[in-house]
Amino acid sequence: MITQDLQPYVSTADQTPIQFLGIPTVLRATGQTTNGAFGLIEHLAVRPGFASPYHTHHSEDESFYLLEGEMAVCCGGKWMVAGAGAFVFLPRDVPHGFRIQGDAPARLLLLCSPGGFERFVVEMSEAHHAPMAEVAARYNIEVHGALPLESMGAIS
Repeated sequence: MITQDLQPYVSTADQTPIQFLGIPTVLRATGQTTNGAFGLIEHLAVRPGFASPYHTHHSEDESFYLLEGEMAVCCGGKWMVAGAGAFVFLPRDVPHGFRIQGDAPARLLLLCSPGGFERFVVEMSEAHHAPMAEVAARYNIEVHGALPLESMGAIS
């Protein structure tokens, strides 16, 4: 008989959020709870105008499912707009980032596969004075700087 250490796991709505880049964030699943398959993160209220840095994941693919709000996403220099109910896939090794559009906060699920990115989220929520690029490098993420905003004129 084969036994597994992996156990069923349930994430409930009453989890206390951590603050990741000023965003209330809940880890819904981690590489530890999914046997390394993925991490699932919920950003509860991302303020309008928030923009991630332009960055590249070298170890995981990143996907978003937008529950509420609207976001503009830049991947490989190409801009796209996604609204509530949209799914966005951003492959590893391609520079990308996003900006929350409109007047209302966004709520979104972030899925990274394989798992591990959630450890960066936790470390950044605890490392209040550590430079993001320094922490990101430990997780095989390159931070390039600000999003290429000059391209956003057509989507603002």
